[in-house]
Amino acid sequence: QVELVESGGGLVQPGGSLRLSCAASGIIFSLYTMAWYRQAPGKERELVAKIGSSGYTNYADFVKGRFTISRDNTKRTVYLQMNNLKIGDTAVYYCNANTAGGSWGQGTQVTVSS
Repeated sequence: QVELVESGGGLVQPGGSLRLSCAASGIIFSLYTMAWYRQAPGKERELVAKIGSSGYTNYADFVKGRFTISRDNTKRTVYLQMNNLKIGDTAVYYCNANTAGGSWGQGTQVTVSS
């Protein structure tokens, strides 16, 4: 059974930074593309960034230059370093593994507010 556990969310002021982590179990982590999505109140869930098994990365335009996705296959963990956070980044952030049918974590709240 696949399990994804996110951590690292919280309250931060505009311009601040946070690092999200997602620990995976139940899968051969190194074989899967991992991604971060987010969902703000009243909005659809949207892709933030993804990282392939080879390390290839892809970002949504609204986070390019501010967020960095990375992975540590030895720890079965994917990270999202978020810098220069904006109020519009406020959302629940979800970890995703590209397994058959897709696997999701429970989400971690990120609130950017002064």
